[in-house]
Amino acid sequence: MIIMTFAEYMQLPYRLEIVPDTAEGGFVARYPELPGCLTCGETMAETVANAEDAKRCWLSAALEDGAAIPLPQAHKNYSGQFKLRIPKSLHRALAEHAKQEGMSMNQYCLYLLSRNDVMHQVG
Repeated sequence: MIIMTFAEYMQLPYRLEIVPDTAEGGFVARYPELPGCLTCGETMAETVANAEDAKRCWLSAALEDGAAIPLPQAHKNYSGQFKLRIPKSLHRALAEHAKQEGMSMNQYCLYLLSRNDVMHQVG
């Protein structure tokens, strides 16, 4: 078992999943690699902030209790980046929606891709 500091665990690339809450509105976020680490929010920006806080609390409690903390799944040979050319009209629309949600366009696009990917895994 690898033992790290709280700050080291916080820097690890745990996968964050965010999906719409169809029952109550807003969004639900969870870290699948940290069992039980989930939260929600009314807006995307609030949900992302709440997720970071939930991860902080989960890791802090696990360290305090001496519980085993799983490491993120290895993502071999993936940089986490890719370039995509899109029409200017789509670029504008994405930028405007991201601004409405109070987040960067990069984070908003990540949310859209994640949401779509999760929907395909469920269906």
